Amino acid sequence: MKTVSGPTDHVVVIGAGLAGLSTTLHLLGAGRRVTLIEQDEQPGGRVGQRQADGYSVDTGASVLTMPELLDEAFAAVGSSTVDHLRLERLDPAYHARFADGSTIAVHTGAEAMEAEIRAVAGPREADGYRRLRRWLTELYAVQKDHFIGANFDSPLGLLRPELVKLAALGGFGSLGGKVGRFLHDERVRRLFSFQSLYAGLDPMRAIGAYGVISYMDTVGGVYYPRGGMGRVARAMADAAERAGAQLRFKTEAAWLERVSDRVRAVRTRAGERIECDAIVLATELTGAYRLLGTRPRRPLPLRFSPSAVVLHGRSERDWPELGHHTIFFGAAWARTFQEIIRDGSLMSDPSLLVTKPTATDPGLSSGGGQVISVLAPAPNLHTGRIDWERVGPAYRDELLATLEARGLTGFAGSFQLDELVTPRDWEARGLAAGTPFSLAHTFTQTGPFRPGNLVRDVRNVVLAGCGTTPGVGIPPVLISGRLAAARVTGA
Repeated sequence: MKTVSGPTDHVVVIGAGLAGLSTTLHLLGAGRRVTLIEQDEQPGGRVGQRQADGYSVDTGASVLTMPELLDEAFAAVGSSTVDHLRLERLDPAYHARFADGSTIAVHTGAEAMEAEIRAVAGPREADGYRRLRRWLTELYAVQKDHFIGANFDSPLGLLRPELVKLAALGGFGSLGGKVGRFLHDERVRRLFSFQSLYAGLDPMRAIGAYGVISYMDTVGGVYYPRGGMGRVARAMADAAERAGAQLRFKTEAAWLERVSDRVRAVRTRAGERIECDAIVLATELTGAYRLLGTRPRRPLPLRFSPSAVVLHGRSERDWPELGHHTIFFGAAWARTFQEIIRDGSLMSDPSLLVTKPTATDPGLSSGGGQVISVLAPAPNLHTGRIDWERVGPAYRDELLATLEARGLTGFAGSFQLDELVTPRDWEARGLAAGTPFSLAHTFTQTGPFRPGNLVRDVRNVVLAGCGTTPGVGIPPVLISGRLAAARVTGA
């Protein structure tokens, strides 16, 4: 494994999202002195939280899976997740509601999910689910250490015995097609393939290897930290500070002081100079290359995932049919992916994720009532030429009316909107193409073909975060931090 060259005693990490925090903890565990700088006033990045008028809103990711990766990061500094966080396992992980009025509760326990599918779709589907679950588990086992959790120096790193097993499992065929071999009911198929959208892909175009995301959701389990998703980053930051890291918030990197092929110091907007032996850029990928004054050398242009329109708000009224996570599937499915990924248009028959964290943690709203967020997948700014300043408010009203028409009686009138977030808002926050989901996991942007975490021609810089290896989502960015730290320490 290639590593940075020269001394690595003092490492500056830029960016206090989960990737930067994971990097920091792993570097501290390897005996490095770490200065972590973050332009915002608190940690979190894409897993942030906002306080307003007596309630807390998760402003980024709302689905936490694979908490053992948090254990790994905390263990690097002699701590553990339970020392900092109280995680609640969500059961059901999701509630799914379909256009025909039917509902399915998505359990991550095998027996409970099998019983649910048998009751809704019959014994043949229940048998298919058992076989699918075994396939997903095998798929994850063959990938987790040697593909997802490994640094690649070149595509030759793929040439391992596990690659043959991955191919035999159907990892390079169509994910949608593979799921369809186990399941026949269209509703149940959706429950085990919609996760590919997290990776920016249509299930029928995603390779089967991305079934690992379905494994994380539907087998590994979905969790929620008491106090909100923002508690994860704050807990990691606290552990890092206790272990000796210097955390500098409201400190923005302006440029990197570079001599030949090494970065010698970080220069901040305030004019401060922070010397370093090595540096980890745990920022948006485009921001990292902007600081470096370079760009990735690739034969194909970078392709970004779809974006999302998000409504954050609250209501004094409750709807029992809303769980912590509720997916409202429209009748259209294939057309939805065509519209948002390839046509660059809004969904004509929206499928929506509604998150009500107060279903699990009522303390998020000190005055009672419900905290609710609505997420609608949307084209990114490269694909869709949409005037969001004009369209955004009208689309907000359409989404609220859609949910009311799908059974949430009185929702449009009872939901008090606090924030509307469109792709233009994501762009204003520094996210390329106006998407919080970074680069799509196309074949040419997967594994060793994804922008690497070592930077050519700069010998002491490493990248971390969802734009580099292994990819998008809370588990991958936590792994990304560990992989970045290993590039520094050689561990």
